[in-house]
Amino acid sequence: MSKKKIVVLTGAGISAESGLKTFRDSDGLWEGYDVRDVATPRAWKKNPALVLDFYNQRRKSALEAEPNAAHFGLASLQDDFDVTIITQNIDDLHERAGSKKVLHLHGSIFEMRSEHDESLVYEIRDDIKLGDTAEDGAQLRPHIVWFEEPVPMIALAVPVVLSADVFVVVGTSLVVYPAAGLVNYAPMDIPKYVIDKKIPGTPDVMNVTNIEKPATLGVKDLITILRDAGVK
Repeated sequence: MSKKKIVVLTGAGISAESGLKTFRDSDGLWEGYDVRDVATPRAWKKNPALVLDFYNQRRKSALEAEPNAAHFGLASLQDDFDVTIITQNIDDLHERAGSKKVLHLHGSIFEMRSEHDESLVYEIRDDIKLGDTAEDGAQLRPHIVWFEEPVPMIALAVPVVLSADVFVVVGTSLVVYPAAGLVNYAPMDIPKYVIDKKIPGTPDVMNVTNIEKPATLGVKDLITILRDAGVK
């Protein structure tokens, strides 16, 4: 008997409990920076050194962070379910907690690419510096989807959501598109769970159970609900 498919969309709220700062709760500021100055193509053209420094610091923070109970809890669901994590986060905390199927919508802080050729991608654990170039001679930049850039991985995420038997949202405000629109692709008749310390509005989504708690506590509740319901 095949395992039921759980698809989980995660956002900044789950990483925040591992100490990684977000900008969603602080008026568009991220570690004291306006996102328009560090996370847009215009910012890159205007001041690439500032953008590189910002993401070099984010990389260090991600390396120092540890997965929390929410990451480990979602990974534990793999014992009973076919679980796919679709994350808006650029860290690797899901993977380090043991999740096997993780789709990064917005790229990875541990990858860099040519600023001209998106197919030239390399792993990175240290700093990216001005003058570091790809095989095509172009400056290397973080392999991150910035604001105002397309999100190519959404095309892979949509069919995953369409195939879900259970859909879960953890730690996202559902305001950043196109990621926020994925909830609308979940089949109408399947159970859906939204976990966040402040539940975002989902007025057009049916069969939703809201768990208004931080990710670590909410995922614990989710696991109990699924087990008590005998969902397998």
